[in-house]
Amino acid sequence: MANIRSAEKQRRQAEKRNERNRAAKSSLRTTLKKARTAIVGGDADKDTLATSFSAIDKAAKTGLIKENTANRYKSRLAGQSKRTAADK
Repeated sequence: MANIRSAEKQRRQAEKRNERNRAAKSSLRTTLKKARTAIVGGDADKDTLATSFSAIDKAAKTGLIKENTANRYKSRLAGQSKRTAADK
């Protein structure tokens, strides 16, 4: 338990950030899962990819994920989409 007021404030701020980051990360994962499911199911269109790319870019911009990670996610989604489109 913190005895100093500034340490107590830091703890409260850290808790808020932790909650915000956890919710944002969960939302990002959900978006990615929906996109992957749509791609595998063959229901993916440009709008689905655009939505997921936007979510990935926002997460990278806010520092939730690193820029390289965001680029890797987008590259893999695009590749999956391209492969399933070629299979049709």
